[in-house]
Amino acid sequence: MRYLVILMSCLFLYISWPAIDDRISAVKDSFTGSLSSSSENQEKNYSLSLNSIIGGFESLQQELNTALGKYTGKQPKGVSEKIKKPDLGIPADQVLSVHNIEIGDSKKDTEQQLGIAKRSSYNEYGVHWNTYHQNYQNFTMAAYDENGIVEGLYSNQDLISSRLGIKHGISREKVLDQLGEPLTKIHKRMTFYKLPADRDYDLFHIDGTYITIFYDKHEGDAVTSIQIISERLENKKQDYYSEANDQLKEGFEYQLFDLTNAERAEKNLPILSWDEHIRETARNHSKDMAENNYFSHTNLEGQSPFDRMAEDDIKFSVAGENLAYGQNSSVFAHEGLMNSLGHRKNILQPDYRLLGIGVAFNNKSQPYYTENYYSKRY
Repeated sequence: MRYLVILMSCLFLYISWPAIDDRISAVKDSFTGSLSSSSENQEKNYSLSLNSIIGGFESLQQELNTALGKYTGKQPKGVSEKIKKPDLGIPADQVLSVHNIEIGDSKKDTEQQLGIAKRSSYNEYGVHWNTYHQNYQNFTMAAYDENGIVEGLYSNQDLISSRLGIKHGISREKVLDQLGEPLTKIHKRMTFYKLPADRDYDLFHIDGTYITIFYDKHEGDAVTSIQIISERLENKKQDYYSEANDQLKEGFEYQLFDLTNAERAEKNLPILSWDEHIRETARNHSKDMAENNYFSHTNLEGQSPFDRMAEDDIKFSVAGENLAYGQNSSVFAHEGLMNSLGHRKNILQPDYRLLGIGVAFNNKSQPYYTENYYSKRY
């Protein structure tokens, strides 16, 4: 009976939709967005949702889809069927492994286990992150040297294994008990870069590798992600910021897109589709900030993210923007955004369907990241 009421409500709203749509067009500019900022992390988010009529419709629609899914055995629209997690073995040579892959393994052996990479994109180390996943589940990134040997690994899913008991979801305290004191600075050329005291990650130098373990401060400082880089690859990176170029710009954009979808897949949320149209909107804003030395959702002409979308003829029912500046990689930008509640809400917003990301560099090769999320209004 309850689902019949929901169905009738949805039918009523469907019939009434043209009138509701007219109202949205008339009052959209009067809405206010939620804005939050963090001066330490230099990140901002801006999100705008339509009125409660649309929110109610989407909630009813989502509940109906979920209810129908229970009866049919199918996932709600946009949510992938759950794929079995691999059995994780104890690493043979290294302290830690990701998806049963270790630093020093061959590309041939890696791809025999994980399959062919879904994407290969240039990263800050001058090599490529190769992404492996099944509809963004069991998500792993691997980087290879010129001989096809694994020199970098990353995952933000439950794929971490260790002979010391380090795994996804354990506390920071347990990590420090097992791995000891983390590094407080890194050395590049003639300069030591001090790591921030309030960082949400720890960096360790163990067995010829640099291991970065990221924590989720909204989940009690539990381990959420890991990046492992070989000593050789880290030492080849001479500066904190890599030299800016178009290949790196595009690499950061696609990496952030994949990291976002891996996060959503882990939370059983709809996977976002890449949108080239709004990518240009995002790129233009990042470029404007980089060239004019400012960091804000509102540009120097007073335009909000939604003004810029409207100017680019992007029609949305719900939209949001995340900004980040100064992080030296897509991984660190993403991890920082996930630890900021407002940005996290945009990343995990169930109503979004499309995402475009634009990156630009200033004259010091410092990156500006703009993520634009939305769902189309028809």
